[in-house]
Amino acid sequence: MRTPDELSEAGFRSLYRHLRDTAPGGGTRRGALDTISAEQVLAAVREVRSGRTVSLAAPVNTHAAPDDADPAEHRLTAPADGEPDPTGVQFARDRIAMNIHGDVNSHIDALCHVIYDGTLHGGIPAADALSPDGASALSIALARDGIVGRGVLLDIPQLHGVPWLEPGSQVTAEDLAAAEAGQGVRVGRGDILLVRVGHRRRRAELGAWDVADARAGLHPAAMEFLAEREVAVLGSDGNNDAAPSAAQGVAFPVHVLAIHAMGLHLLDYLRFEDLVPLCARDGRWSFLCVIAPLRLPAATGSPVNPLAIL
Repeated sequence: MRTPDELSEAGFRSLYRHLRDTAPGGGTRRGALDTISAEQVLAAVREVRSGRTVSLAAPVNTHAAPDDADPAEHRLTAPADGEPDPTGVQFARDRIAMNIHGDVNSHIDALCHVIYDGTLHGGIPAADALSPDGASALSIALARDGIVGRGVLLDIPQLHGVPWLEPGSQVTAEDLAAAEAGQGVRVGRGDILLVRVGHRRRRAELGAWDVADARAGLHPAAMEFLAEREVAVLGSDGNNDAAPSAAQGVAFPVHVLAIHAMGLHLLDYLRFEDLVPLCARDGRWSFLCVIAPLRLPAATGSPVNPLAIL
């Protein structure tokens, strides 16, 4: 892969302003979700051929690892001590707690997740919208009725003939366009764009590593491709952002551009390993996609288990 150019701070801010002012979700209350019309949902339903469903989420991680110092906690709360009575009726119960925005578990970012220059998406002052009780604006409740549309998977490692992109690799707009051409699909208005970088496969085969220092993701300039195609949602099997960052002074430039400037909900750390062989077998890389966040009225995101329906 060609190493794309680094963006200066001034260059990043120029790109930010351009996407904020031109992207279809920039500044609207629901962001880019407004690009999905009822007609597009019906068209996405017609993508279904076999009726097979595939989860795009990874199993919830409950073990500490180099990329997850704060794993989810799961424990049985009843029966006490795990010892059921030999007679009568009882109920097994459990409790789970998790850091929604970790670096392993699949989740969706709300539009209130990114604070940039003291504001949220649409210029809302962060100090007015965020408190210890949660977010009073732009929370994940915007997606409480679910996100349903045409999912499109672009497999960037396949494009380059490798099982995964090495940490630090940056996916460019040229990569996205070449993957489209190679896979015979075209990303369009209201689509849920899923970009595979192979993060999950690398982790499964080589083990976990500190992704804060190195991970594959999109180059900030690739967001122009999404703006031009009027994409509704962006997801990846990684963090969407690469590390090290290609933008000087901005650690998560894709998050800033996608969420803050363009109003895109992001899906981080998905898993595509069950979906890829089915798409390759059928020669079809688009499908009905259903995303149902939890009903968390004031949350900055949610655990999520998106479904591809083929």
